[in-house]
Amino acid sequence: MALVGRDVGRLESTAAACRADGAKDVRVYSCDFASLDEVRVLALSLLDHLPRIDVLVNNAALVMQRREETVDGYEKVFAVNHLAPYLLTRLLLDRLVSSAPSRIVNVSSDAHTFGPLDPDDYMSTRSYKPLKVYGRSKLANILFTIELASRLKGTGVTVNCLHPGFVATSLGRDNKLGLLFVKLASPFIKKPADGAETVLHLACDDIDVSGEYFADRTVAKTRDYAKDLMMAARLWDDSAALVGL
Repeated sequence: MALVGRDVGRLESTAAACRADGAKDVRVYSCDFASLDEVRVLALSLLDHLPRIDVLVNNAALVMQRREETVDGYEKVFAVNHLAPYLLTRLLLDRLVSSAPSRIVNVSSDAHTFGPLDPDDYMSTRSYKPLKVYGRSKLANILFTIELASRLKGTGVTVNCLHPGFVATSLGRDNKLGLLFVKLASPFIKKPADGAETVLHLACDDIDVSGEYFADRTVAKTRDYAKDLMMAARLWDDSAALVGL
């Protein structure tokens, strides 16, 4: 098992909990997805240490109250929520195919309903509304899933995405109003263990579909623009150019 995150202390704590539950080989990898170079180093380490990759779960995400750019010059939410997992998946893809049957699970959100992608302004330079920017990055996760599933057809690798629900995490920790809202809404928010149920379902249970969007362990509906095959193909090509593939 490989755990990836920015906070080494939290990684080690999670790894210890996994070992206590019976996991025999747990490795931790520190990586900031706001740096594509760090993602490339991470991929090399994973390929060096893992002869098989049975399941890849892309779960990293953030919401920013104000527009920021990464060291690569990209808008930070789009970079962390879409470009980094896109790059990591592409770099690990041969290993996933050689390990088939294997799975890729992309954690998206029903925030994709906040509006369609503008392929001429992925970086939100024209206007910046935090929830819309976040929602577009989660829409990118769905479109990436659709295109990747098409490209992996016949390989034995399935790829699906999901909405985990409204989960109590530190996702909006830089937003004071967001934190206040979460505190007020806490009776209605899922605990992390509950939010992980659909992730675990797609990672571990018998799944005979690929390229689908799930919520509450079942295939769910999306907006029509989340099924746009031409947009999915364009996003794939544009993302490849942005990350240097």
